[in-house]
Amino acid sequence: MIVFGLTGGIGTGKTTAATRLVEWGIPVIDSDVIARQLVEPGCPALQTIVELFGEEMLDSSGALRRHALARRVFGDPGARAQLEGVLHPLIRAAWGRKVSDWRSQGVDRAVVVIPLLFETAAEAQFDVTICTACKLATQHQRLLERGWDEAQILGRLQAQWPLEKKMERARYVIWAEGPLAVLEAQLRRVLP
Repeated sequence: MIVFGLTGGIGTGKTTAATRLVEWGIPVIDSDVIARQLVEPGCPALQTIVELFGEEMLDSSGALRRHALARRVFGDPGARAQLEGVLHPLIRAAWGRKVSDWRSQGVDRAVVVIPLLFETAAEAQFDVTICTACKLATQHQRLLERGWDEAQILGRLQAQWPLEKKMERARYVIWAEGPLAVLEAQLRRVLP
């Protein structure tokens, strides 16, 4: 089985690429989805987050107040490191189990989407690394269209490696500017 690690900066087309791959029948697991599942009410990781950052991280129903946590950790590198120390090992274990399941099922190729693939030194777990990329102005515009303000954008961009560094480390770069057909053609060349 060939295991692809798909990374890229926020707003560079990772989700669009992953969606296309799923539509083509390629198994995909997304570490951001895993992270959201790990902090659902009743999950141990959520309790640990509350112990670290306080009850104000929960809403009245006991769910994580994601925006409050994001404001806290993306403005404080120490707090972000604490959160990553809780979540990253759990996330890695979850996608690792999924990859093992795919291997036992005889899957020929699969993709794990990890925004912080290189930052977490996970590249050794993959046969091939792919980075989605676009112009900084396009990335910025996409994040504005998500309703993010300048402080949120800056905080997220500073929490990740510069896109150029990710592009240098990846085996393949998928340039996510222009029409969807161009992105799809690139994906088909990398994952035939």
